[in-house]
Amino acid sequence: MTASTQSASTLPASTDTAIGGTVQSYLWTWTGQQVKVVYETLGEGTPALLLPAFSTVSTRGEMQSLAQHLSSRFQVVTLDWPGFGQSDHLPLDYCPALYHQFLQDFFRDVLHRPTAVVAAGHAAGYAMQLAKTIPQSCLRIVLVAPTWRGPLPTMGATQQLADAVRQVVRSPIVGQILYKLNTMPSFLRFMYKRHVYVDQAKLTPEFIAHKWQITQQPGARYAPAAFVTGAIDPVQDRSDFLAWFQPLSAPVMVVIPEQAPPKSTAEMSALATLPGIETRQLPGSLGLHEEYCDRLAEVVLPFLL
Repeated sequence: MTASTQSASTLPASTDTAIGGTVQSYLWTWTGQQVKVVYETLGEGTPALLLPAFSTVSTRGEMQSLAQHLSSRFQVVTLDWPGFGQSDHLPLDYCPALYHQFLQDFFRDVLHRPTAVVAAGHAAGYAMQLAKTIPQSCLRIVLVAPTWRGPLPTMGATQQLADAVRQVVRSPIVGQILYKLNTMPSFLRFMYKRHVYVDQAKLTPEFIAHKWQITQQPGARYAPAAFVTGAIDPVQDRSDFLAWFQPLSAPVMVVIPEQAPPKSTAEMSALATLPGIETRQLPGSLGLHEEYCDRLAEVVLPFLL
């Protein structure tokens, strides 16, 4: 499997911004198919790469407030992962190798120099793999509510069942129906209340409508189906995840949300026991990086400086 890359370009001024910065596109090729990846920059100075969490509603907009805080001292770069947000939603076989290679190529072609990294959720594993593969790439790393196992595997689904569900969701008719049912505003609100946000007052009709719009782009079901079924889990067990942290190639802070689901909390707490890992606890659940972004910025900025 080979990936080739092409140059980045600034998108037209009419393109919506998510963090108030300059929106650009990065043309990346994976297994012979060109993928347009949208990213955005804000501020000047040492680059700080903000990686949003993988989810059905994943976009760089989750990082808006944190990006604005950090842009006073850094050149913030954030992106929509391939298959998510405003990036292309091609019917690819979304897998760990794809995202590992993408992040390495993005660092080489766009960032060019040592970078501070803030990664949320499942992005944590990919950030740590980047630091291992290209040791000089990461100056400091902050992992916010880091996870490595997708929703269905976390619920106890076997690999065979998860693979079957993924194939059904990718299918033309039944898959579209299932995806529509699982992205209805009422279902999105239920999931946010269950393990993403703590303050339900923030889940306004406008907020949920915005999240729903993200799910309605053509082809939007392919990458989320891979996430939900564990097909883009960066590792398959805890020991492999912990192995990325020993030895450390850069200082690492892990931010653990106080109201995260029990199984997720157990995985994050395992990281906190490793030597050399700095840990912080903040209010919030798996959406801490978005819901409590101001509190997060208070601990992230001093660590990155």
